[in-house]
Amino acid sequence: MAVCTRGLEKFVTSLRFCRKLQHQNERFLSTSLYRPAADEPPKFVPPSKPVIIDKTQTVTSLRKFLSPEFIPPRQRVDPFKFFLERKDMIRRRKMLNIPEFYVGSILAVTMADPNASGKTNRFVGICIQRGGKGLGATFILRNIINNQGVEICYELYNPRIQKIEVLKLEKRLDDNLMYLRDALPEYSTVDPEMKAIPFSLTGEVPVNSIKVRMRPKPWSKRWERPKFNIQGIRFDLCMTPRQIEGAQRYAQPWLEYDMLKEYDTTNLEEQILKEVQQEMSN
Repeated sequence: MAVCTRGLEKFVTSLRFCRKLQHQNERFLSTSLYRPAADEPPKFVPPSKPVIIDKTQTVTSLRKFLSPEFIPPRQRVDPFKFFLERKDMIRRRKMLNIPEFYVGSILAVTMADPNASGKTNRFVGICIQRGGKGLGATFILRNIINNQGVEICYELYNPRIQKIEVLKLEKRLDDNLMYLRDALPEYSTVDPEMKAIPFSLTGEVPVNSIKVRMRPKPWSKRWERPKFNIQGIRFDLCMTPRQIEGAQRYAQPWLEYDMLKEYDTTNLEEQILKEVQQEMSN
């Protein structure tokens, strides 16, 4: 009986040893089938693209813009009046997104119009002037439609305005482009179906340094005189050197040294900007 049990144990151990060898052979064959040949070069794996992180770009580097109508005029009589107006302006801005734009930017304004077919009217044009303070701020858009100059003066905080789109954000060499009325029509023509051009919220606003060609005189104003300080007109193409020299007789060089002509609003702008940002975030 003991001999039979010993023989059975030897048989079981030999069977386990055979199974172990079988498993090792199967692993060896499976790895050898997918192992590349020694003479085959390895496949090229391109390195991952480097991720460039601009650590100098912070949240504070976003362009700070305070709309000019928030700055009260110099001879303000009652500062409390402009404080109340700013409250109403901020309340309106929470209802309507009034974007950043400058004279020379191309805008599209959608306004409620009871006489229109869709009860709304959309006008596309170039901003040629911004004026007014407080709730009386205005801006003028100009475009050429059917070979006819069309200008619309909008009140910035008019409740009938439904949407203001900035199709192209840029500046011009001058802060007032009213001389486009006397320029060739090509400088005031904007496609009504123009698509918006994306722009960056950081850095400087691009400046369009184009200089327009004027129509023959007479003009609506004497733009060549130094008091207008026009930089965006090619006077050499529409005037003789003698006429340009004669316009310099009306120069007033002493105004350059008038310290009371303009007042520094740097501290006032920072104070109002903080107030507007705080109210808009609430």
